[in-house]
Amino acid sequence: MWQDNEVRFDISYNLIQLRLGEFAADKLDLIEDTKGNAGDSGRLIVTNLRVIWHSLHLPRINLIRLFFIGIGYNTIIAVNSKTVHNLQGKHTQALYILASFRNCRYEFIFTNLGSKSTRHYTSVIGIYRAYTSSKIYREIKLRSGIINENQLTLLPQETVHSTLQDIWNLSLEQGNIGTFIVTNIRLVWFADMNYQFNISIPYFTIASITIKNSKFGPTLVIVSTESTGAYILGFRVTPLEKLHILYKEVSTLFKTFEKCPIFGVDYTFEHEAPLQREVNIEQYSEKEDNQIENLNIFGYYFSEGINQRKPNISDYLGIAAEKPNETSTLQNIWELIPQS
Repeated sequence: MWQDNEVRFDISYNLIQLRLGEFAADKLDLIEDTKGNAGDSGRLIVTNLRVIWHSLHLPRINLIRLFFIGIGYNTIIAVNSKTVHNLQGKHTQALYILASFRNCRYEFIFTNLGSKSTRHYTSVIGIYRAYTSSKIYREIKLRSGIINENQLTLLPQETVHSTLQDIWNLSLEQGNIGTFIVTNIRLVWFADMNYQFNISIPYFTIASITIKNSKFGPTLVIVSTESTGAYILGFRVTPLEKLHILYKEVSTLFKTFEKCPIFGVDYTFEHEAPLQREVNIEQYSEKEDNQIENLNIFGYYFSEGINQRKPNISDYLGIAAEKPNETSTLQNIWELIPQS
């Protein structure tokens, strides 16, 4: 799953379609990508995994994949509102996002051109906080406070399917006996002698579930994905018939979860704002455009940190302008503006 873990500028129309378990929590038109496409109205789609922006006004931009932007929540370092100057010289509150991906930092500024509504940043900030507070749905947790008085503290939308006693965790050489709990979201084991010795394994993190022979006999083996550490976890279940029943149950729930995943991101709007007028997008087939393709679009979004560039007289424009990043030129930036 890449949607929440990457920053992408080269998103085709097919890749902005929502994946299984992903839903659009909010959608706003008349949103400007102030840093990369100032003056161009676009659409901001806020899902439970990422923020998507794409252009609405310019057909030539709709044809070029570089102008579809996707920002996964797991790449975000900071998100807040920021006061900016719009093209009319007025102050307005914009959505500011600082993200990090593949050792590069990117910053994005999105401004609402249609009204004084704050939804363009309150929605993103609220859903991002819901995402960060629900990591237990998507990450392996060791020795966490998930057990209270010998009972599993259930997550929202979580239901217990079975609870098995006297299950050996073979992570250590000697093994530890405890309780194994199967839910619709994760697998949980905790030691009977110490509830703090526990592990929570969401189905999201599981790469394979098998039965293998070990020095302890037939063992239920769960391997996590490489991105979560490629852990190998073994659980001894006796008798053998009980082991095969557990294996079948866990495998069935795992396959069911893959078809209808639960990300755990739940956000309720405190104040229901009126929906903005929706702009229809005409369907275009993608074309090649060498002029735009040769541009390094990433350069417009690189974060400059505290280093601010000073304006200098430009021979090309005949006015004072900030010197662009090394990845672009004033001529390339100027040519992005449509000719009327």
